[in-house]
Amino acid sequence: MNKRLHWAAAALAISLISPLAAAADGLMHKDPYCGCCTAWAEHMQKNGVALQSRNEADMSAVKAKLKVPADLRSCHTAEIGGYVFEGHVPADLVKKVLKDKPKIVGLAVPGMPMGSPGMEGPSKQPYQVLSFDGQGRRSVYATR
Repeated sequence: MNKRLHWAAAALAISLISPLAAAADGLMHKDPYCGCCTAWAEHMQKNGVALQSRNEADMSAVKAKLKVPADLRSCHTAEIGGYVFEGHVPADLVKKVLKDKPKIVGLAVPGMPMGSPGMEGPSKQPYQVLSFDGQGRRSVYATR
């Protein structure tokens, strides 16, 4: 391949990738083998929040770095607008946090409750969405 063609191909690749990266509102860290994480990202996309997805070899390290308390952890962790969203947090609550800008680290839906976004199925169990801050305080942000 001659140099001009090589550089043209590289420029084309960058022009195609850049708009996709720029369109993302946040970043979702996930285990490469998790399907519900992809379903949650699709829920977010349908509700106007675009996410880049990054497969992680060590999700515990990612969650620790982002200050997600161990007892609130779920399968995926997203960084959006300076906040952390752990697990199957509904898109409307993500948007509410981004609009209201509360003094919290983020929101979490511990575990993987059936019926939460990305965990749709034949049954639905009630669950709580918890807010958490950097000092270990948490409170019920919403009940679904």
